[in-house]
Amino acid sequence: MKTTGMKGRSGDLGPKGFALLALGFRPFFLLAALGAVVFPALWVWAYRRGLPWSSYYGFVGWHAHEMLFGYTAAVIAGFLFTAVRNWTDRPTPTGVILAGFAGLWLVGRLLPFFDGYVPKIFIVVADMSFLPLVALAIAIPLTQRRQARNFVFVVLLLTMAFANGLVHWQALGMSSATGVAGVKLMTFSILLIIGIVAGRVIPFFSERALPELHVRSWEQVEALSIVSVVVLAAAELLYPRSVIAATAALAAAAIHGVRLYGWWSRRVWAVPLLSVLYLAYAWLIVGFVLWAGAANSWWSASIATHALAVGCVGTITLGMMARVALGHTGRPLRAAPSVATAFALINAAALVRVFPTLLWPQRSALWIVLSSVLWIAAFLAFALVYVPILWRPRADGRPG
Repeated sequence: MKTTGMKGRSGDLGPKGFALLALGFRPFFLLAALGAVVFPALWVWAYRRGLPWSSYYGFVGWHAHEMLFGYTAAVIAGFLFTAVRNWTDRPTPTGVILAGFAGLWLVGRLLPFFDGYVPKIFIVVADMSFLPLVALAIAIPLTQRRQARNFVFVVLLLTMAFANGLVHWQALGMSSATGVAGVKLMTFSILLIIGIVAGRVIPFFSERALPELHVRSWEQVEALSIVSVVVLAAAELLYPRSVIAATAALAAAAIHGVRLYGWWSRRVWAVPLLSVLYLAYAWLIVGFVLWAGAANSWWSASIATHALAVGCVGTITLGMMARVALGHTGRPLRAAPSVATAFALINAAALVRVFPTLLWPQRSALWIVLSSVLWIAAFLAFALVYVPILWRPRADGRPG
């Protein structure tokens, strides 16, 4: 059967047709990318106009919640639905069931705008049910294949669901402080997933893209890199803004710095799909250093939080979405020029949000708006290339 392809900035988009529900990464990467454009645009518009944000979570709370439990949770769900299928050779949600997952995620994003018009329990149930259901969906094939090693992702998804519960508990007026703890717990759960996945994929991707490269890793450093994040999370939750938390943050930065040093080669700069992952991991280290300073009250905790959220999480999710979508749609692993520009823009967004705010805090409103514009531009550039790729069937005609 002859199919008609279409050329664009990303190359051959493959045969025409609808494949958005063929594999887990497709709808969730699309929703994440579009949400990363629309929701920050709405937030910065309200911020600039000084408008009261009529939202269930509150103005700042909504911003933090949607970055972590909205955007990042969507990327994680899409990645795990795809990866677990590869690891186990067992099915993960597709078709109507996958559409249900995507719809549930979307309802969880939209209902808070109708606070006061719908019962709060609807908001809670819609948003709270997503992560446990994702955990169940990947637990089934992992159990069938007895992959105990990968059950860590089920545990982390359930931890995230608990963190989300802490946020909702405060949003419902049942407490005055659990929301902050929930955001911190979610942040460190995401960083743990990044630490685990990065340790598997960055060396592998590097050696595949650069055949003569042999990355170095040390068993003790690999173990300590994960333990250090757990210790930092515990220190920050139990002893926030303390010498204990500062020490744990510096130790984590040092351990992850050694890990990155073992992987590093100047040659990665020639491959944008690789260099973006290395830059994201460097932001993890920078974020931990800044967290130590915030724990000592040298600067605002918001600076460290945004180094990790925009620099590390934003950059690595953008890079992984770009690579996974190409690899799992049968396309060459080459970043289109506009996507390479998106990688630069997301790093610029992090730089602007962190360092000018640190040096000139009196102009923080300017840096927040400029960083938001750069973030939006990065994801808009990504979406323009990848929405057709995510929508259309694989270029090689294979299922998925």
